Amino acid sequence: MKILIVEDETKTGDYLKQGLTEAGFVVDRVRDGLDGVHQALTEDYDLVVLDVMLPGLDGWQVLAAIRRAGKDCPVLFLTARDQVADRVKGLELGADDYLVKPFAFAELLARVRSLLRRGKAKEPELLRVADLELDLLRRRVVRAGRRIDLTAKEFALLELLLRRQGEVLPRSLIASQVWDMNFDSDTNVIEVAVRRLRAKVDDDFEPKLIRTVRGMGYVIEAP
Repeated sequence: MKILIVEDETKTGDYLKQGLTEAGFVVDRVRDGLDGVHQALTEDYDLVVLDVMLPGLDGWQVLAAIRRAGKDCPVLFLTARDQVADRVKGLELGADDYLVKPFAFAELLARVRSLLRRGKAKEPELLRVADLELDLLRRRVVRAGRRIDLTAKEFALLELLLRRQGEVLPRSLIASQVWDMNFDSDTNVIEVAVRRLRAKVDDDFEPKLIRTVRGMGYVIEAP
């Protein structure tokens, strides 16, 4: 899951990024409204955490631009503006939740997870690259019309690669997302899992889709 934080206050922004990263999310952070709009419209995020009082464009304008562009990812306002009128304005503009500073991180995390669960209903049912298809509802993988049987971890690994298609995923991210563990450089569990997945979805087919980027991680993409 990928989250964008739009927060200009350094201490709060760093605290949010560290906490959400440690909770297993991939987090980007920008410090003003203009960058917030640019980032939200050029990347795919599962959630945006947005301050109201920002340089460049304020949070109201950022949210309006996101919704005007047809982006329907959940947006959580996190702001010191605590008036009822502010809450109403944020929700009427299309925000999904509104949390007032100062806040407890545990509550923020619970709200983030709640919004992400709701957002799952909008997820695609089918992930595809070249002639490889992963059906999320039927838990089925097919390549070139041939059914491929995967273990639960292999399915989760392939799903992660396909959701982030074209993006090089570091071993630490794969470890946290698929195995729910901190990456230990002494273990080869990631390499073994990727090798087994390749044997099933790549070895007997062309073109090869899963690629190792030395020193960085793994990526799936059509050549």
